[in-house]
Amino acid sequence: MTARQPLRGKKNATGQRGEEIAASRLASAGYAILNRNWRCRSGELDLVAEHRGVIVFVEVRTRTSGGRFGTAAESVDYRKQLRVRSVAEVYLHRYGYAGVPVRFDVAAITLDRNTSEALEYRHIESAF
Repeated sequence: MTARQPLRGKKNATGQRGEEIAASRLASAGYAILNRNWRCRSGELDLVAEHRGVIVFVEVRTRTSGGRFGTAAESVDYRKQLRVRSVAEVYLHRYGYAGVPVRFDVAAITLDRNTSEALEYRHIESAF
């Protein structure tokens, strides 16, 4: 067992908690969640939703309070955007969504380090 395993488990739990919060908030706002953690060889899509006839790919970024690595929204860099777009193309092709309007959003969540409750939730539409 390496020293990194407990950290990896906490990181995964933080990410999963953020995805749960984002999916719940999006559903409350009228989004139909089509897929969570959809995977293919190219990568993974956190959330795929449909809202008013638009397929919405939502990149969920979660941080805990007091973190040292910037905000959740800041962590969606250009390289990550390219990866999400590439995986989204595979998704659209696989499910026959040719010609359907699409959008790329970011759900940025800050959790309380001790309670894992959402301190901040930002849904950035058309983030990239």
